[in-house]
Amino acid sequence: MPVCDDAAAERISENLDRMRSRGAGYADARLFLEDLSENLLLYDGNLELNDTSDEKGLGVRVLYGGAWGFSATSDLEAIEECFDKALSNARTASKLVRLPIEMGDRPPHDSRYDSPVERDPFGVGLLEKLELLSAVDEMLERDWIERRLVRASCQKRRVLFRSTEGTTVEKNLTNVFGTMVVMAQDCDGQMQRRSHSLYTTGRGTRGWELIADRALFADHAPRIVEELSELRGAPVLKRDRRSVILLPGQGALQVHETIGHPLELDRILGYEISYAGGSHVALDDIGSLRYGSDRLNASSYGAHPNSPGTFGFDDDGTPERDYLLIDRGILVDVLSSRAMVREANRRAGREVIRESGGAARASAFYRAPIERMTNINVLPGDDGSLEDITGSTDNGVIMDNPTSWSIGSNREHFHFGCEIAWEVKGGRRRRVMRNPTYQGHTLEFYGSLDAVGDAGTWRLEQVDNCGKGEPNQVMQIGHGVPVMRFADVITGEKE
Repeated sequence: MPVCDDAAAERISENLDRMRSRGAGYADARLFLEDLSENLLLYDGNLELNDTSDEKGLGVRVLYGGAWGFSATSDLEAIEECFDKALSNARTASKLVRLPIEMGDRPPHDSRYDSPVERDPFGVGLLEKLELLSAVDEMLERDWIERRLVRASCQKRRVLFRSTEGTTVEKNLTNVFGTMVVMAQDCDGQMQRRSHSLYTTGRGTRGWELIADRALFADHAPRIVEELSELRGAPVLKRDRRSVILLPGQGALQVHETIGHPLELDRILGYEISYAGGSHVALDDIGSLRYGSDRLNASSYGAHPNSPGTFGFDDDGTPERDYLLIDRGILVDVLSSRAMVREANRRAGREVIRESGGAARASAFYRAPIERMTNINVLPGDDGSLEDITGSTDNGVIMDNPTSWSIGSNREHFHFGCEIAWEVKGGRRRRVMRNPTYQGHTLEFYGSLDAVGDAGTWRLEQVDNCGKGEPNQVMQIGHGVPVMRFADVITGEKE
């Protein structure tokens, strides 16, 4: 079934042709026929949030005289006016251009992408959804637990993309997220928490069946309750240099903040510096910078059908590409879009980036596309299971799930707090530790990577709240990460 009727598509095509006839070098349009979101939250067993929204509209970009003009409308009777406004904005902006924007040439294509879905989450009744969340909440309830949260959110989009190059892309995207949290006071009167978020294997489907899979969600409730109980009386992690073993729940944030964001090309070129920050990476670093040890291999996309970072085609109409960002510790590519690739190569005076990474994404019809993460993954290694890595660790800690984070404006250093840690001594996991933290400088930290778990330790963590851009855009992405061990890391806080 097409995402929109032929009449609307024809009007878009006519206006794209009209932009060409009026001097535009390039133009594209994204028509959102459906942008549904639903959020459900149980707070201490009570329904605190039941919110559903649907946004429909058109976003238009026009490139004129080397400058972008953008306009959006929710009135689909005003398509012509929206195109005219985008062109007018581009003409005004072109008077201030110093480095003209270029899209380059790309062969047209007619394509479609559908998220694999068994059960449309918006076809599942509210009662069934609340029964699932209530069942999880009941597993979390204890007299000593002071706060319980169980949340589910669903998204569904139907989008038509067309450009003056003759490209047409239809996308039907579905996402389902879930989180559970329990909180209680510890022996010092401080609030401790343990949480679990719905993850995937990267395979399978993206409908309601994802959160209904007990192994991925509900079955983790007893575990986090038990771990929170241990945390209440656990000793505080004292300051020391030791090995840090990151489970995927924390490893995903580490990768997100210190690989994903600093490798977004617009940050490297300085476009995000006033809001979300820049990057410690320079254009000349691409192809030569040692980002980490030989054990570090990181990719974009990873061809995972079951991830919020998989969408088929970006908002330039570029197919998602499966490629390495870091190859055996060396930075070889970055997250990019068509125009930014051409600008980067012009600035560098040579080809530092071969082609777009398919990372142009917009969070809504009324937002212009910018470089965003897709699936940023660390590839599994050959150092075995968590038990194998623990067994070869003399003095270390295992850490899971973030509670706080502080990152340098260029992502060059970081300080993270985690929910829980387990002490490792002489190759054995011992007691639970409270208030664990670790810190480091990005390149030095990844240079200390000395063990990467096998495929059995790898899982794809979902992220539904990555913020970037001005005005802000909240995006959904995925991070596939294995268990990772880093040597000689500063951990804990000074007494």
